[in-house]
Amino acid sequence: MVSRREKLEGMLQTSPADPMLRYMLALELEKEGEAERSLTLLNSLMQDVPAYVPAFLMAGQKLARLGRVEDARACYSAGIKEAQQQNNSHAAGEMAGFLASLE
Repeated sequence: MVSRREKLEGMLQTSPADPMLRYMLALELEKEGEAERSLTLLNSLMQDVPAYVPAFLMAGQKLARLGRVEDARACYSAGIKEAQQQNNSHAAGEMAGFLASLE
């Protein structure tokens, strides 16, 4: 039986630039205990498609769980800036809350 991760990887072969597929694969990798690989995928997504704001939120949470607080702060700050540029006050507010919790 093909795993969810394998299905996502297969779909990404057809559509490698699809931000939602990349994000979903990062979440699946996290579930499978591959936090660093998940984070690498999120980092590339944030660089390639900065408008995909959920990547900033998820990466910030992962970094905080890994004890990489300064990296998490930087990630949330960049995500807040991107969300504000998109007039996405909900995402900006959510990340601001997580950012404040790191202090």
